[in-house]
Amino acid sequence: MVKTLLLQGLAILAVAAIAGLLGGAVAAWSALIGGAAYVVPNLLFVLRLRCAVAARETGAVGFMIGEAVKLFAVIVLLLILPRLMEVNWLALIAGLFTVLLANLFALLLKT
Repeated sequence: MVKTLLLQGLAILAVAAIAGLLGGAVAAWSALIGGAAYVVPNLLFVLRLRCAVAARETGAVGFMIGEAVKLFAVIVLLLILPRLMEVNWLALIAGLFTVLLANLFALLLKT
């Protein structure tokens, strides 16, 4: 799980650098926001899951509730953050998609 989060972080930084070169500072920050809107709730979910495993309180219901809360947090962040600052929507979506694709690459690297 930690490797996946690191891969997601590196992917966000790469996309933000490319967006910054192509579209300037607003595009770079937008790519970071798009990626962070998924990574931050994902990090909190991983921490919660590790605590549950350590306390031996794991279960399918707890996992599904945690996943639902994570997805709700992603949606809320994607709705709130663009209202707080100017964003480049193409870069924001590119950052978000890159993080989502990093999950697939993490699965490929694991096998």
